[in-house]
Amino acid sequence: MTVDAVHEPFRTQLTVRLREGDTLLGVPLPGPCTFTSGNDVDILWMGPDEYLVLAEPGRQAELEAALSGECDAVVDVSAQRNVYRLSGSDVPRAKCPNDVTFEHRQSPADVLAHGCSIDLEVAPPGTCVQTLLARTGIVLMVREDGFTILVRQSFSDYFKAWLADASLEYVS
Repeated sequence: MTVDAVHEPFRTQLTVRLREGDTLLGVPLPGPCTFTSGNDVDILWMGPDEYLVLAEPGRQAELEAALSGECDAVVDVSAQRNVYRLSGSDVPRAKCPNDVTFEHRQSPADVLAHGCSIDLEVAPPGTCVQTLLARTGIVLMVREDGFTILVRQSFSDYFKAWLADASLEYVS
């Protein structure tokens, strides 16, 4: 099995404040510590009236316009965090620039367990938490096929170095 860590650059990220409502962009709002997906966006619960809309690159203006009538406030925070996808696969993938592939017999959760106190083996898909990973504040999304990790841009190099170090025992 391999664990792939792939940087997903320039993702659209909008912080939304919403006091009333059940949906954003036609997607049901998530409950605490979860996220929902639909209409090509993920909506992450960040607090009692705060959500993070995560979408493909270049959709800021489109989504801000759509959200302007739906919510109390919208702020483009796309430059604040870098987005990484950590997934496991039985098919080895080629190494790409800025991407890392680790050959091992464990899962992505085992690599993250080196620095995260959340028990990721029992966290169901759809879980979204703000936590510490190796003393770095992150947003962690549990998906069917792995994890999405949002890390502040200023900690991105540290995160990548930590991830490579935490994976050393699994490299064949």
